[in-house]
Amino acid sequence: MFTFSDSLHVIFNFRVMCLICFLVAFSLQPAAQVMIKNPVLDQDFPDPTVMRFNEKYYAYATEGKNKLIQIAESSDLQNWKIIGGALPSKPLWTKEHFWAPHVLFDPAIKKYVLFYSAESVDTTVGKCLGVAFADNPAGPFIDKGSPLICGESFVNIDPMAIIDSPGGKKLLYWGSAFKPIKVQEMSSDWRSFKTGSTARDLLKPGKEKQYTKLIEGAWVDYHDGYYYLYYSGDNCCGEKASYAVLVARSRDPLGPFKTLGETNGTGRSVLLEKNKEWIAPGHNSIVRDNKGNTWIAYHAIKAPNSGKGGRVFCISRLIYKNGWPQVISL
Repeated sequence: MFTFSDSLHVIFNFRVMCLICFLVAFSLQPAAQVMIKNPVLDQDFPDPTVMRFNEKYYAYATEGKNKLIQIAESSDLQNWKIIGGALPSKPLWTKEHFWAPHVLFDPAIKKYVLFYSAESVDTTVGKCLGVAFADNPAGPFIDKGSPLICGESFVNIDPMAIIDSPGGKKLLYWGSAFKPIKVQEMSSDWRSFKTGSTARDLLKPGKEKQYTKLIEGAWVDYHDGYYYLYYSGDNCCGEKASYAVLVARSRDPLGPFKTLGETNGTGRSVLLEKNKEWIAPGHNSIVRDNKGNTWIAYHAIKAPNSGKGGRVFCISRLIYKNGWPQVISL
């Protein structure tokens, strides 16, 4: 016999189930609800590498305002303050211009390691990659005293390094100048390439109709079994700037990498490109906050582009869907 007490139990259980469903649905809402207002730094701050060290965020960018590699600091990714320059003085082997830095911390040598692009005083070589070391993420970084590698034109620029886990390999990615993006294993102290190693081409330009005539600004990030290779092309700057972020992935940090466009059959691997507010977004880095949210940092030019505007510092939310990253907002 169905009693009044039974009715109360049914109503109670129904309400509990509704509450559970609500909580589950709420917990499954995309993390896109967490947003950042752009730009996070409204000044020229190109090629930003954002890293989280000691519960603070540090951003390293191309030279600006008499600083040889700019450094900014933040506690929340939204509010940033320029705290100085990474290099205390111009290394003897360099001529001028310092850009596209990357910094990591290596616990094995207990040092923060800065990679950057620069021009050599030796006019017979093209652009070069430099490496410097510091005890703190804010520097000062002391250059090793000579370039890591130089070469034709601006082939050897835009460095990015990782310590692969669990293998422990120390890998350097770089490349531009209408040539492939490369990777090569480094020595244990990061001061040279590992003896016996060779550079390996990972991704060639010209694979797609748009944004791939020139590719550069490599960034490698690991997520859920894949190494994601982010890269940018074609023209970062000036009145005719046309730049975007594209993506490829591999099970191995040494490749082979398959682009998003190859995987989904569209021939289009663009992850981040212009909209009504921003032009030529690119040269990105990936960072995770202390809550596990993933963010993509990049520079962009405010629309409309007069050719005089700087490349300001922006950050957007990034999520993964069907095995590929997606940018929530620009």
